[in-house]
Amino acid sequence: IFLLIENTFCIFPLRKKCFAGEIVLITGSANGIGRQVALKLAPLGVTLVLWDIDDEGNKETSRLAQQNGASRVFIYHCDCSNREDVYEQADKVRKEVGDVTILINNAGRLLGKKFCELTDEDFENTLRINFFSQVWTCKAFLPAMVACNRGHLVSTASGAGLQGLYRASDYSASKSAIVAMMESINSELYHEGKHGIKTTIICPYFISTRLSKGFKGKKPCLFPVYDPEYAACRIVDAIKKEKFYLIMPPSVYSLACLISFLPRKVVLFLESYVKFPESMEEAFSQK
Repeated sequence: IFLLIENTFCIFPLRKKCFAGEIVLITGSANGIGRQVALKLAPLGVTLVLWDIDDEGNKETSRLAQQNGASRVFIYHCDCSNREDVYEQADKVRKEVGDVTILINNAGRLLGKKFCELTDEDFENTLRINFFSQVWTCKAFLPAMVACNRGHLVSTASGAGLQGLYRASDYSASKSAIVAMMESINSELYHEGKHGIKTTIICPYFISTRLSKGFKGKKPCLFPVYDPEYAACRIVDAIKKEKFYLIMPPSVYSLACLISFLPRKVVLFLESYVKFPESMEEAFSQK
């Protein structure tokens, strides 16, 4: 009861993590949220390790991070959907930089196709990029964190991981898998006494990045589409405060809390009210 009251009213302010000396690896760092998170962390005394398949975008992120105050930035070409490549690049990072202490899994993709339009390859690739990439990076870097009982796993999931969305069956499935996996890892670490390893799951609504292809909500007052820079500020703040969940905007959090209690028809009515299917059709329809 005390923990519930403390969480609701913030009786004791959350302590903030000191980033100085941390080795932070960010996947999908060449643009969007990944780049903005790197720029927010750059002046905080961290060593940045940037993974992406977009080499030019990654070089630009590195240049901007150094302009923002980062003293040590390492860039790697890594296809996170390829298990062998993930493990190979992880070995290089350990040898050339050191053990990663904060892992930020951000790489992902959203096709926006209806279920019957998705090919088997589409579904498999979405799961590899969005979900299995996080399995492999956690496998690669978590053991060192466990050995010293220190570290932080940060996973970008989605509000779609809390409720299946229109035109996003593959995406929602992959993000739901991330949420469940990270909750399980957190449970294992807690009960094994590894309280020095923190876990943060990021569940945003749409962010105005390349991934969303110009998605525009019909009810921005309820479900705003955030700017990547603002989203990055919230993510870095959540890492600082070692929050377990960051769900944004608040309406997504409210809906996630109610979803188990609401009749399915009510949920579908709410989707119609905010015109979510229409927004997805405009952004992703192949007409």
